[in-house]
Amino acid sequence: MLSFTEEAILSALASFIWPFVRISSMFISIPIFSVRSLPAKIRVMVSFLITLIVIPVIPDPPNIAVFSYQGFLVTIQQIVIGVSTGFVLQMVFSVMLVGGQSIAYSMGLGFASMVDPVTGIQVPVIAQVFVVSSSLMFLGVNGHLLLIEMLTESFKTLPVASIGFGLDELWSIIIWSSQIFVAGVLLALPVMAALLFVNISFGVAARAAPQLQIFGVGFPITIMLGMVLVWITLSNTLEVFSNVLTDGFSLISQLLRL
Repeated sequence: MLSFTEEAILSALASFIWPFVRISSMFISIPIFSVRSLPAKIRVMVSFLITLIVIPVIPDPPNIAVFSYQGFLVTIQQIVIGVSTGFVLQMVFSVMLVGGQSIAYSMGLGFASMVDPVTGIQVPVIAQVFVVSSSLMFLGVNGHLLLIEMLTESFKTLPVASIGFGLDELWSIIIWSSQIFVAGVLLALPVMAALLFVNISFGVAARAAPQLQIFGVGFPITIMLGMVLVWITLSNTLEVFSNVLTDGFSLISQLLRL
């Protein structure tokens, strides 16, 4: 006859609940999988299945009661690790939003906006095109599988404990967030520079011939030229995103001590 003691049940619960918290926290914050259109039940089921798969290959949790103060600290640390891992990739995808918004405002399409399914705010359509393209690229290179692999390996390099991320790791995330604006401007700079020269030429033409309706002629030309420039520079845009994505994975590897 099988018998289970309270200690054995709590130990089995601890070996499952803390890895599940770290993995599910990542799926809450990771791009693509954190969209509001994806039901929370699916994220929970995927996290549950991944946890069942990785439990046999990860170290045993510390001998700490789950329902205790120390257990609460361990849970908080797992949430911080999982959310931080996904948040770094959120910043990577924000580069495309910043770049797309800068281009849209330069070409006069800032009013053409739609709701971003990830952030739930209104963003220009050009930015959405960049985000969709980068999402397809991220899935095409199996970035989601690489992230899951890195998080699984983190249970060996950063085991479950009440001490995890420190101030140094959190400061490195804050400092790296400047890449959102640096890479976003770098991404949009070719199109913005070209449109700037076009607007300067319109200003010179309006000064030379005041009778011309430059606004009525220049607005559609700026939009058409902006569309052409976006199409021409799309490969360069994805290359910039690839470099930022590589830097983001490097930061995640540093945070997880891989």
